Formats: sequence, C-alpha cells, structure tokens
Amino acid sequence: MSGRPDSRYMELAIGEARKNIVSMDGGPFGACIVKGNTVLAVCRNTVLTHDATCHAEVNAIRRASRRLGGFDLSGCTIYSTTEPCPMCFSAIHWARIKKIVFGTTTRDAQKIGFNELLITANALKRSGGSAVEILPRFMIDECRLLFRDWAALPGRKYY
Repeated sequence: MSGRPDSRYMELAIGEARKNIVSMDGGPFGACIVKGNTVLAVCRNTVLTHDATCHAEVNAIRRASRRLGGFDLSGCTIYSTTEPCPMCFSAIHWARIKKIVFGTTTRDAQKIGFNELLITANALKRSGGSAVEILPRFMIDECRLLFRDWAALPGRKYY
C-alpha cells in the first residue's frame, strides 16, 4: 500500500455521514475524495431523495468529476465510512480512483439491518482484475459509532 491514509479525510466523511442522523436523507454513510492534499468532494448517502444510486461514494464521484471536468479521477483516494458495495466499487473502478480507504465492512452494515450484498471489495478487486488499492478498517471504531447512533434512532426509514 503506497502512502498512509490521513484521518482528516475520514473525519470529513464521518462528519458528512452524521448529517443523516439528523436529516435522514439516507443511511449513516459518508465519503470524501481527495487528490494529493486537495479535497474534491465530501458527500453522504441520499437514497431517500428517491434515487437508489445515491450512495455516498457515487455522490462523491459525481461531484469530484464535475469539479475536475471529466470522469477520470486517476490519482485520487476515496475515504468511505463503510466498505463500498458492488455498485460503488464498480463506479470507483470506472472512475480510475487509485485507492479506497474504508472503516466498517459490508458485514457490519448487514448486522444492523442494511440490505447489503456480502461481496467484499477485495473479492470484487480479484474477480474483476481491478488495480485499485484497498485499505480496510481504517478508523473502524469511529465509523462503528455511526452505526450505533443510527440504530438508536426512533423512526428510521432506511435500512
């Protein structure tokens, strides 16, 4: 793994995910895309805006792509509070993002009731021949707090 992850960027993703604990626009998921030391996008899950593709990672890819004026996010790192699902992993691969840094796993998300496919990022990387680097369980305790706080919410609309 080249380069060490930076907690500042995961903290941005966590802060964005926390917004859904108040607004409930989607689940407690956040993502941050950086290139070098430049933050290109910080987004959260907004699936309850009537679009199932609005996962935090996809929202961040869309925003970073608009900012850079194209789909190619080569050299970027995405920080995600939870392991990317197959849809998000594919979008990360197609955007040519260099590295994924994530906190909790899809299994962690499934354990609290989210409708996750239990296909790991590493399995997707292997089966698809992706060159993306993967750093799992970064700041996992901080990311697990998002799940704990989400699970404690009365009236959740999304799992």
